[in-house]
Amino acid sequence: MFNRREFVTLAAGAMAVGGPSGQAFADNIKPIKFKAVAFDGFPIIDPRPVFARLEEMFPAHGPELGNAWRSRQFEYTWLRTLGGRYVDFWQVTEESLIFAAKARGVNLSVAERDQLMQTWLSLKAWGDVAPALRQLKNAGIRMAFLSNLTETMLDAAVKNSGLEGYFEPHLSTDRVKAFKPDPRAYRMGLDAFKLRKEEIAFAAFAGWDACGAKWFGYPTFWVKRMSTPVEELGVMPDGMGSGLQDLVNFVLG
Repeated sequence: MFNRREFVTLAAGAMAVGGPSGQAFADNIKPIKFKAVAFDGFPIIDPRPVFARLEEMFPAHGPELGNAWRSRQFEYTWLRTLGGRYVDFWQVTEESLIFAAKARGVNLSVAERDQLMQTWLSLKAWGDVAPALRQLKNAGIRMAFLSNLTETMLDAAVKNSGLEGYFEPHLSTDRVKAFKPDPRAYRMGLDAFKLRKEEIAFAAFAGWDACGAKWFGYPTFWVKRMSTPVEELGVMPDGMGSGLQDLVNFVLG
């Protein structure tokens, strides 16, 4: 995970892919002219302030509590999808926080829980996002979030970052009541863009998401904002890089 000055590593879900910045792994991808990009939430949205706030509030437990929270958060999305018991990502996030606090022996008050939850609505974009989105938009590339996050959470980040006008309507998993990597979630991109899979580049933040998008059939770029082990799931993204400019190069190159 990120250290005490960085965001927790998506312990249940992040994946690193080795190689130089912007490297493409599948030569057969480049002849395709991409017409759209489907973004996971976190290549765009910087989630580190949530976990910085957690460490401020619970300095003796910050990294461990944050890691437990993030791990349970994604475990709950997968379990609820497998069990057919969908609730939105906001509820999953709150319930996983409650569980993580109990598991770590942290006395979390209702007020503290609410303060941490509200931090999710104050998030902004990473610093490299706006210039990259301008390049993509100027090139005629359509863009939308394809994310587990709720529309409210995505709307807040877009507004906080001044990114109105770049994205088509959000493809939140609330539409299909199934979290990624369920194929129903990834299919939203096809239904919304009305394009072929090979014309849509999927921008992933977590390794499991990159694998899920590849399993579904999207050309996938992993935005490598951290260094974590490669997932052993039998697939690799078609490209990877440390930020959004690498994604732009992949899509337009």
